[in-house]
Amino acid sequence: MGKLKSYQEQIQDIVEKGINAAEERQKKLAAKPFEYAEKLEAEAREYSVKTLRKRYDDYSGSLFTQLRSLNSRFGNFAADLVAKIEKETAESAETVSEAADEVSRQAKPVKKSTTTSTAKKNTTRKTSTAKKSSTTASA
Repeated sequence: MGKLKSYQEQIQDIVEKGINAAEERQKKLAAKPFEYAEKLEAEAREYSVKTLRKRYDDYSGSLFTQLRSLNSRFGNFAADLVAKIEKETAESAETVSEAADEVSRQAKPVKKSTTTSTAKKNTTRKTSTAKKSSTTASA
């Protein structure tokens, strides 16, 4: 019977060690959520509602200040772009105006010569017609 008693004690020791190991692991696992909750609770106590509101207002104000700055930058960029486009448009309009003036100057002498040739042709026709009429009247 001594052997059976020895086996029984060995089995009880093995089970006891298993129970102890399981208990330690369970305590470690169970402690984690409580540690996080305690840490969160301690941090939450550090912040009062007034402190949270102040931080929110500061961050919010900073955000809108940055947005206004960005809007100002875009406005300056757009103004520069518009000025550049207006300058180019004015230069193009001036070039077109100069070209139109040049065409106009060159077209005037052509019109005078055309008018002069037309007048000569009309005079020649009138003279020819008058000669024919006088020849016909004489005959």
